[in-house]
Amino acid sequence: MAETSVLTPPSFAVPAAPGTRLVAASILSADFGQLASDAQRALDAGADLLHVDIMDGHFVPNLSMGPAICEAVHRHLPEAMLDVHLMVSDPAAYLEPFAKAGANHLTVHAEVVDQPADMVGRIHALGCTAGLAINPDTPVEAMFEAGEEFDLLLVMSVHPGFSGQRFIESVCEKTHALRTHFGSEVWIQMDGGVGPSTAAQAREAGCNVLVSASAIYGADDPEAAISQIRGAG
Repeated sequence: MAETSVLTPPSFAVPAAPGTRLVAASILSADFGQLASDAQRALDAGADLLHVDIMDGHFVPNLSMGPAICEAVHRHLPEAMLDVHLMVSDPAAYLEPFAKAGANHLTVHAEVVDQPADMVGRIHALGCTAGLAINPDTPVEAMFEAGEEFDLLLVMSVHPGFSGQRFIESVCEKTHALRTHFGSEVWIQMDGGVGPSTAAQAREAGCNVLVSASAIYGADDPEAAISQIRGAG
């Protein structure tokens, strides 16, 4: 087994070095009855951070977890980086609760943020790094104006709400456009349907933070799956 991989938060505040690739294990596919041990298992297998998907049943058609779950994971794994993805209609209401619960990074959606620069300031003031996300159907140009203010840019490669969906290949055009527009040092994340069979497309399109859920937690060999997703070797 690989040694536990943890980052010194907030890692996304440091520009990405060319060739760096991080794998984020989405705990949405973990066994919630043994969440801390499942999160640790992903880190032991080589995941660099834990991705925490927050759904409000309004912005997306599902409910997931709240700050209490984030706090519990942070309490058991205080050195693990918690990358919180707010798929909610009113992200401003959730920033402080999740920051207090131990989040290191907070991503909000361009579809519901009117003043992105103000949102970045609020997130940074809470001691977290800030991400901006778009759904598969949202034009990538929504990120061009405000994107440089954020520490990370996230492109959804499924329609958010449920784990285990099929990867939408066409979104790779969006990540390629972001990489071309913002250059080599920006962190670009892809979330949804990313696994050993699809990660190469994401990497080739410029993604350097790859979120995977069922492909890690459902794998017979999570360490091998993470290595394949990262493109190691």
